[in-house]
Amino acid sequence: MSEQFEISVVISTYNRCDMLPAAVESVLAQDANGISYEVVIVDNNSTDRTREAVEAFIARGHANVRYVFEAQQGLSHARNAGISAARAPIVAFTDDDVRAAPDWIVSIKRAFDEHPEVDFVGGKVLPQWLATPPAWLTKKHWSPLAILDYGDEPFYVDTEKQLCLVGANLSFRRAVFEQTGLFKPDLQRVKDGVGSMEDHEFLLRVWATGRRGLYVPGIVMSAEVQEERMTKQYHRRWHTGHGHFYALMRAEEMEQSDARLFDVPAHLYRNVLQSAIGWLAQSLRAHEDLAFKHETELRFFRGFFRQRRKEFNATKPRSTPREVALFVQSLVAAKLHRKVKRES
Repeated sequence: MSEQFEISVVISTYNRCDMLPAAVESVLAQDANGISYEVVIVDNNSTDRTREAVEAFIARGHANVRYVFEAQQGLSHARNAGISAARAPIVAFTDDDVRAAPDWIVSIKRAFDEHPEVDFVGGKVLPQWLATPPAWLTKKHWSPLAILDYGDEPFYVDTEKQLCLVGANLSFRRAVFEQTGLFKPDLQRVKDGVGSMEDHEFLLRVWATGRRGLYVPGIVMSAEVQEERMTKQYHRRWHTGHGHFYALMRAEEMEQSDARLFDVPAHLYRNVLQSAIGWLAQSLRAHEDLAFKHETELRFFRGFFRQRRKEFNATKPRSTPREVALFVQSLVAAKLHRKVKRES
């Protein structure tokens, strides 16, 4: 591996030739203070003029820009191609619809230099609203927008504090990929899909190896929030997709219940009941943002349940009424047990 560059910036893109140049320009315009870096742009099988957009930068003399074509559709395939092409010991990921702060490269390098104990760093992705956001779109509803702000104090993210940093502003030491592997294609965003889990699943594997990361508030990206993403329709679709991918991932945090129906853990049924009650209560109080938060939890369950039931029906016979009744009894018994324990 060549040490010519200190940082490799990987930008994955799909059919955004009009949006991509502004993202690339923000990275090329860095006040890098002598830090050498390359920009690896992975064209994920685009059908527009993405290649021409990238070659225009190369033609203008940006020797540190490289074009990589990845025919396998999906964000994980694109990122993995970028990792393979990257030539630096630090690999920084960002997206084709965000803009880097002028000191983004310097801040990444400083964070790794000052914290040799961490293997990845991430920071803020702040919104640039293209229209006035609706009243219900509070920070509680930022996840589907891929924007993130955990505050102005740095902290570790590890097994003790498993907060997900987003791929639009996330950098790793190359050794992480050598030990942990690459991004998983079965949980990736494909084309315009939403709710995918490739970032979260990868971080879970990184934490499982004992590695830790650092949230650095000074590492800043900004993201344009299109009007279509400020609609409840988009957020409903995102949370349904998120539930689908969570069902596929089978994360330990979701699989903790012994009692199951259609292979859905019992605690999720309890959660969905609480969400339904919460949605009704907040709707009656005209608290639109809180009511919609409960609705998105119901949408998550819908996506999760639909995927698990599909898998269950494909491998096992349908549950009998007796099995359903026994499952309900187990839920009631568990609730009574918790009540007795609290009162004792």
